[in-house]
Amino acid sequence: MTVSHLLEMPLLLLLLPIVAFLYASVGHGGASGYLALMSAFAFPITFMKPTALVLNILVSGLSFYFYYREKNFKWNLFYPFALSSIPFSFVGGYLTIDAFYYKIILATVLVFAVMRLLGFFGKEKSIIKDINLPMALGFGAIIGFLSGLLGIGGGIVLSPVLLLMGWATMRQTAAVSALFILVNSVSGLFGFVTQGGTLPESSLVLIGVVFIGGILGGYYGSTKFNSKALRYVLSAVIGIAIFKLYTTA
Repeated sequence: MTVSHLLEMPLLLLLLPIVAFLYASVGHGGASGYLALMSAFAFPITFMKPTALVLNILVSGLSFYFYYREKNFKWNLFYPFALSSIPFSFVGGYLTIDAFYYKIILATVLVFAVMRLLGFFGKEKSIIKDINLPMALGFGAIIGFLSGLLGIGGGIVLSPVLLLMGWATMRQTAAVSALFILVNSVSGLFGFVTQGGTLPESSLVLIGVVFIGGILGGYYGSTKFNSKALRYVLSAVIGIAIFKLYTTA
């Protein structure tokens, strides 16, 4: 996949920053969206994996910067999930199960999460509660296991948990998810490079395009969008992940 090949795909170059904008606005990196697009355009697997990881790091990093700058990041919301997710992500990465059944189960769970975010099961809690440390460690272990098993960043599962348990506001959730995804993606890229993998030079074109969407998404999500709008965007982002899970199962 050369630079000239990428420049001959104007639709892809248009869609990538849009995906980055949507994901960055809610503190996500967008790996599932990038992989879905690259798969639709018949990119080789050797190009897709490292490129998606780098784009994920870039966009989640930009999103975290803007949310952190607006003082939305809470360390006590981040460390329990990160602490337990790292070892369980390692375990999940070494296990193999039938991908079809697992993707269907995860997609179904996310459907209920979207319905809850959109208010189908009642209104969201207006009072933010203190985080329950044992529960957070447990959720972190589950999310880490899912991340390693399915190759996802984890934010797509972490965000609904924080919101539905009433532990964080929408913007706090975005800030914590962004750093969570950033850490997991850096770890994944480190593993890829350690095994001798390299980043295709032509992917720099996509990095430049996604950078624009990531900046705009992080800025507008952290400063301009209200909580209701962010919930709708997050629901749309999770919807993309659900579609990807069902269609690739």
